[in-house]
Amino acid sequence: MALPGRFLQGPQIFLFFFVRIAAPRASYKWNALQEVMNLDKDFFVQAMDAHSGALFRVACTILGSCPDDCRDAMQETALKAWEKRHTLREEGKFKSWIIRILVNECRNILRSRRRLVPLEKLPEQSVSPPDPALFLALQSLPEKFRLPLMLQYAEGMTYREIAAALRLTEAAVRGRIHRAKEQLRKELEA
Repeated sequence: MALPGRFLQGPQIFLFFFVRIAAPRASYKWNALQEVMNLDKDFFVQAMDAHSGALFRVACTILGSCPDDCRDAMQETALKAWEKRHTLREEGKFKSWIIRILVNECRNILRSRRRLVPLEKLPEQSVSPPDPALFLALQSLPEKFRLPLMLQYAEGMTYREIAAALRLTEAAVRGRIHRAKEQLRKELEA
C-alpha cells in the first residue's frame, strides 16, 4: 500500500491508518437494525476527524510533550473504539466515549513508560508554551485536577460531558475544577 504524497503529522496519522488499514474492506451499508446497534464507517471516520484535535490535546495533557506517544495513544484509541463501537449507546455521547478510551490508553502508556524508561531519560519539551509560568503551574497540578480543567477550558466540554468521560459525578468535576483553579492561583501568585 502506498503512503500519501505528503507526510502525515499529529492527529491525521491515525485517521489514515484507520481508513486504509484497520477498517474492514467489506461493504459498510448495513441494514437498519445494525445501523442502530453499530456505528457505520462514515460516521465513525467523520466523528474521529472532527474530534482529532481535541484528542491530540487531551493526549498531550496526560502524556506531556512527547508527540510519538500521543500519536500512538490516538491510533490505539481509534482501533479500540472501532472494535468496541457496538458499546456506544448514543451517537451524541461519542466525544465523551472516545475521550474515555483515550484517557485509558494514555494511562496504559504511562504505566509502560514507568516500567521501561527512567525519568532522567525522558525527552525534553520540544515546543515552548505561550506562557511558561502558566505551563509550569499546570504541569505541577495532579492529573486528577489538570485533566478536568483542560477538558473544560481547552476543549469546551460541559461538566456533564467531562463527568461522563472521566466516570465521575458532576459535583466531583466541579470540585476538581474549583480546586485546580485555587492551586493555579496560589502557584501563579507565588
